[in-house]
Parts: sequence; C-alpha cells; structure tokens
Amino acid sequence: METVLITGASTGIGYEFAKIFAKHNYNLILVARNLERLQKVKNELQTNSINIHIIAKDLSISSSVDEINQELMDKNLNVNILINNAGFGFAGPFYELDLKSQLDMIQVNVNSLVKLTGLILPSMIKNGYGKIMNVASTAAFQPGPYMAIYYATKAFVLSFSEALYAELSHKGISVTALCPGPTRTEFQTRAGIEHINLFRTKFLPYMSAEKVAQIGYKGLMKGKRVVIPGLFNKLGTIAVRFVPKTFVLYVIKNLNTGD
Repeated sequence: METVLITGASTGIGYEFAKIFAKHNYNLILVARNLERLQKVKNELQTNSINIHIIAKDLSISSSVDEINQELMDKNLNVNILINNAGFGFAGPFYELDLKSQLDMIQVNVNSLVKLTGLILPSMIKNGYGKIMNVASTAAFQPGPYMAIYYATKAFVLSFSEALYAELSHKGISVTALCPGPTRTEFQTRAGIEHINLFRTKFLPYMSAEKVAQIGYKGLMKGKRVVIPGLFNKLGTIAVRFVPKTFVLYVIKNLNTGD
C-alpha cells in the first residue's frame, strides 16, 4: 500500500487531498501547524484499511523539515507520493509589510518545499517510483504588485517543478505543479485579504477547494507537468503571455488593492 505525505493538510486544498487519498485507500502522513486540527482530520478519515500518521510542525521554522524527516526515518515511513501544499501570503506594499512575515513566507512557500522534496527524493529514485505535486498558483505566471513576495514564491515553485519534471521523467518519478486560481479556503482570512478586489470582483469565478483537489488528483495520477483548474484560469495564464507587461501589472495591481 502506498503512502502519501501532505503538508498543510488540516484545511483547504490539503485537507481535500487527504480526503481523496483516504477514499482511495492510501496511507497518510499529514503535516500542519495545528495538532488539534490534525487530530480531528485523522479521526474523521481513519478506517481499518489505512494508517494515518500526523506530524504537527510549523514550516516557517527552518528546523521543521529536518524534524519531519527524522520522524519519518524513526518510524520507518516511506513516502511514495509527496504533496507540497503548505503556503500562505500577505497583501500590501512590500515596504509596509512586516519583513519577518515576508521572510517566513519564503521559508514556507519555497525553502521548506525544496528541502522536503530534496530529502524525500532519494528514496523515490532508489525505488524507481514516486509522484510529487507542488501547489503553486495562477499567480506564478506574472508579477504581483502588492503581493510581490507571494507571487514570486509561486513563480519559483512553478519553475522548480517543471525543471524537476524534465530531470526525473526517465527515473519513474512524475512532478506536477498545481496552479489554482482564486479558491475558497482559509487563505484569504489568514492573509487578511478578504477586502481586496481580487476576492470581491464578481466576474472572477471562485472554485471550491474540493474541486481544485479533485482536478489536481487526476492530473497527478496522469503524471501531468502542470495542472490549471478551470477554463477561465487556463485562459488567463495564456493571455498574460501576449498582453503588454505594463497592462498586466496595472490589472494585477488593481486586483490586489481594495478598501
């Protein structure tokens, strides 16, 4: 039986992935900051058919990934599928936002993702099999004024994932970048961005975390390089390639501001 490790597994897209993999009888290793929430997810999904292991770690702390890896080794837990889902963002002018929070964002969205991937990959390569999904965003396809660091981290995740896809395809390992658009999760609340135009504009179609995870799961299982849920989101990522950058920056700047 295969084992899946999911970060950011207590809420949102990560939680929906946990439900999907549990339904398909995968063993689960669920990672998130909040132990109480993780325990609730475990209690909800636990059956006699699967094993669920929970690890409460804050990925904004640089030592957390090493501690996760040590726990995997101590308990002889082998990861066949890795879902790097944990991430967060803030909105506002870069120079006004708390610098430590911005650096924590880079730690979670980029550094911890890279380190966890790097620590788990060797066993996948040794076994000649594995699947990795890195959750990026449609934000990865253009710069994001007033969410500069968040957009930049997601651009990194997309580029990193596509490069690994090419490097590992002949080793029996697939790497998929999931790039959702605006999604109904706790992301907006934690980021304090419910007020910005991006989340108030009626013409932008929101997707549920459940739907995003379902589409992501199918793409992961097919070994797709990039998965962009929703036709509107796909068209948007194509459009930015042909529209003048100054116009793209103007639109994104206005979407990322609000009253």
